[in-house]
Amino acid sequence: MIYHIVNQLTENQIAELVELYKNEFWSKQRTYQGVVKMLAASDIIIALVDESEQLIGFCRVLTDFVYRGTIYDVIIKPTHRKLGLGAKLLDAVVNHPQLKEVENIALYCLPAMIPFYQRWGFTSQSGKVELMYLYNPVNQEYLNDH
Repeated sequence: MIYHIVNQLTENQIAELVELYKNEFWSKQRTYQGVVKMLAASDIIIALVDESEQLIGFCRVLTDFVYRGTIYDVIIKPTHRKLGLGAKLLDAVVNHPQLKEVENIALYCLPAMIPFYQRWGFTSQSGKVELMYLYNPVNQEYLNDH
């Protein structure tokens, strides 16, 4: 598999990302306009593109570059899964030069994905820390459906 890493997306790749999101339960409702705004506000973007510059993998990081960082939206194109590209994407994140000294990097994942992320030292054991949410009422219709 020939691919390379990019840190920003073209308009075509943004459209491809929106299509990837439509395949996942956690991101079906995302729109092109929302994704453009999201990308502009993301601190680090890591994407895998093939030899024809088509998007085959993506993730992003929000961080203060010192104490905390959170990985979001780890996704591989369905036709390219089971090829080790998710591992290549995570390798690129955890070895990213701007994240090398970040004290704590977090991510969200389904329980079935915990063994995958444990390879890089991620743990679901957070001690006494609990994750809490405040859901925006604007998104309540979507939340009620899931």
